Amino acid sequence: MPLDFCHPEAPHRKLRVPEWYVSSLMLDRALDAVVRRVEKFDRHHDVPYLAGYSNDGKTIYIDRHMPRTMKYRGREIDTDRFLILHEEVEKTLIDQLGLHYLHAHQIALRAEEAAVRAFGVLWRDYDRFMQKYVKRIGDERLTKVPADLDLKPYRDEHDFDLLKRMQEVIERGDTPKGIDPGKLKRAIERHAPELRERLKDMARRRR
Repeated sequence: MPLDFCHPEAPHRKLRVPEWYVSSLMLDRALDAVVRRVEKFDRHHDVPYLAGYSNDGKTIYIDRHMPRTMKYRGREIDTDRFLILHEEVEKTLIDQLGLHYLHAHQIALRAEEAAVRAFGVLWRDYDRFMQKYVKRIGDERLTKVPADLDLKPYRDEHDFDLLKRMQEVIERGDTPKGIDPGKLKRAIERHAPELRERLKDMARRRR
């Protein structure tokens, strides 16, 4: 369990602010609480998109080539804890609330961003650092993938890419012969909310 970047004493000290006050310190303590709940932490495998989780949710995987820290304005920032937060939130929302991966991912991403900002790090700098180490599906560097890695997020990412390409075809007016563009458009519109969210996420990450 990755306790080296936690503050075990923090929960026992009473904050001198109202309980409802969501300060950066409280968010940092909440992050520590999430990290302490991880049953098993693995950094010995190749993991698409940097991090993931086992099918049963008991193991959090972070890619073995991902640095444990990033240098930021004279500080060493522990990045594992932010990735753990994302994966724990995402997996819990999928398994416990039955959310679609794309919806769970959006919530987890915003939790990760809030934690990063609370730690005094600009999101664009953090994300730029992360993107340097991302391995995508089909990457030749994926030689040691965990046998029990939950593949649902990667299947849903593939579905999103297919949906996006279908939308582009309709916009160009290049619908194949025999395919009713109206029906195809209506089918895509059923997934419009998550499609818009994912596109906004991609645009934000490029800034």
